[in-house]
Amino acid sequence: MSTESISGSAAGRLSVLKTYKLYVGGKFPRSESGRVYEVTDAKGKWLANAPLSSRKDARDAVVAARKAFGGWSGATAYNRGQILYRIAEMLEGRRDQYVAEVADAEGLSKSKAAAQVDAAIDRWVWYAGWTDKIAQVVGGGNPVAGPFFNLSSPEPTGVVAVLAPQESSFLGLVSVVAPVIATGNTAVVVASEKSPLPALSLGEVLATSDLPGGVVNILSGRTAEIAAPLAAHQDVNAIDLAGADEELAKELEIAAADNLKRVLRPQPVDGAGWSAAPGTDRMTAFLETKTVWHPTGALGASGSSY
Repeated sequence: MSTESISGSAAGRLSVLKTYKLYVGGKFPRSESGRVYEVTDAKGKWLANAPLSSRKDARDAVVAARKAFGGWSGATAYNRGQILYRIAEMLEGRRDQYVAEVADAEGLSKSKAAAQVDAAIDRWVWYAGWTDKIAQVVGGGNPVAGPFFNLSSPEPTGVVAVLAPQESSFLGLVSVVAPVIATGNTAVVVASEKSPLPALSLGEVLATSDLPGGVVNILSGRTAEIAAPLAAHQDVNAIDLAGADEELAKELEIAAADNLKRVLRPQPVDGAGWSAAPGTDRMTAFLETKTVWHPTGALGASGSSY
């Protein structure tokens, strides 16, 4: 075939449209229901069909998150930090793709979308640096009356359902997911209903970043429809309501009371929005504190204190 015929056919070729899928248990299934819904850009132009997750998809994601919890929570904090940093590396290599997706999703200029993507990548690095430090900040020795050592140390809560912010398709998403997994929890994430594509693409990065399958599971669809079974699920230990409006947040908080879940209510976002400097609050929100007492001054068989 001549060079001319190759270039001619390329000029007239049809583009290959991307099929977006869920990310559950380290795999990419379509919705169990087979349903999809149209995703459009800020001007109403069709972008893609996204999976419309069902209650069954939500339950499958919880099973995957629970299965992954033991290994992830048992990994060293240093190892978790390495993996979060690897996610940042992978995102850096696919930066142009995410800039285009965020620009379409949020109606931003390429420069503003690039700033959002860069901030999201930096946020992964920031939380990667905290994985082996947060225990020193929120744990330690406690002063007690009596001949005892009293030591407190943080432990992950478990499986956390995360409703991603609706208005910030990528930076907001990273800002609520990264702190959850940095401390050893696993997550079931409900992507922004209006702009789910950057979140679904994130699954492709997570799958190739050394993050064990099931640590993060990403669902797309109607936020209220997916969140309801997650809030009531007896094997979900906590829920972040960042992406819920006031009415939905109240309903989910009531449903979550069935098994005493930790609930992080929607937090007010200041003028800087999700671009504001992150803090430790979203890490400590999903940590439990284990306290150990030990007598002091006792001598072992060797004569040394323990």
